[in-house]
Amino acid sequence: MTGASACKSICAVDGVSAWGIKEGKYGLALIRASGTAAGVFTSNLVRAPPVELMEKRIREAYLDAVIVNSGCANAYTGDRGYQDALRLGEIAASSLSISPESVGVASTGVIGRYLDLSLITEQCGRVAPHLCRSSEAEQQAARAIMTTDLFPKHALVRGDGFCVGGITKGSGMIAPNMGTMLAFIYTDAEVPATELRSAMKKATTRSFNRVVVDGDTSTNDIALCTATGLAGPADSGAFSLALEECCRNLAIQIAMDGEGATKLLEITVRGAPSEEEAADVARTIVSSPLVKTAVYGEDPNWGRVMAAAGRSGVRFDPYAADLWISDGALRQPLVTDGRIVVDLTAAKQAMHGKKVIFELDLHAGPETATAWGCDFTEKYIEINGRYTT
Repeated sequence: MTGASACKSICAVDGVSAWGIKEGKYGLALIRASGTAAGVFTSNLVRAPPVELMEKRIREAYLDAVIVNSGCANAYTGDRGYQDALRLGEIAASSLSISPESVGVASTGVIGRYLDLSLITEQCGRVAPHLCRSSEAEQQAARAIMTTDLFPKHALVRGDGFCVGGITKGSGMIAPNMGTMLAFIYTDAEVPATELRSAMKKATTRSFNRVVVDGDTSTNDIALCTATGLAGPADSGAFSLALEECCRNLAIQIAMDGEGATKLLEITVRGAPSEEEAADVARTIVSSPLVKTAVYGEDPNWGRVMAAAGRSGVRFDPYAADLWISDGALRQPLVTDGRIVVDLTAAKQAMHGKKVIFELDLHAGPETATAWGCDFTEKYIEINGRYTT
């Protein structure tokens, strides 16, 4: 396959072209696509200037392009940082001959450092001429936005006559609230602005907002979606499901690539009074350092799981709950009706692979939710103990 037919994410979408460059810690990606746009952003009080700018700019519900730099988060940088974020958009606009107001901007990297605008200008000048629609182009863009990520993250979902593709970055400082670290999603479906905003909010709530690597909500979380409309109108329900699937795929890849991680951790909570409460329990468990270290040590510590569920703020009867552990194939009961029924040898066997699943039934309602994370290892300390030095 050649050209767009070989693409596995954003460049499979009609109307999207991209390219990127990564030089040591510093990278730059450009993605060009014109259309209706929506975004979600971090709720951290210490919002980076690119987030503050995009919260205003996205109200116009239209973008022509996105520029992303990696290596410097341009966060906690005050008015100078905001002016630099504006300049970032102007640099892209000049390279692409478009209006700066129609450029999305995002930054990722070290907090409390100012952008090297001369480097960004020089990199943008080299990236812009290469913009194209190919598998190499989307790969270059996905690599350019990486920081401590070990691999680029792509997703593509094909619907009935349309598709949704996305790239993301994220490995540490991950406990999203409203958005993800950085995610850029595109569709060729024709989607009205109000519908796109609603679908993005729902999709991120059920995907990125249920990923926890270390419990820290980033200052720079941005997820943007642009609809080029070149495939024509799509059924709203089908589009919403496709967008959610794309975001979920990307979110799971973030959890798999957690800093220092060796195992993907998946928590499914059933029998909750509401979906939100099921998600609260699942996120609490997947956030627990005690659960995460137990997973690393392949210790099926059911007590840590139940203790985390108990501090989630959701009301349920602990002595009516059921708990299982699984590797995706082998499923073993740990607790039944509040009674410990574990076969320790079999339970430990279920933790030997790259994926560990806990399933918890609260028997307190009809709703279900799933959250994803990873184990905690010594490598996480190594990465973050000297992150800026």
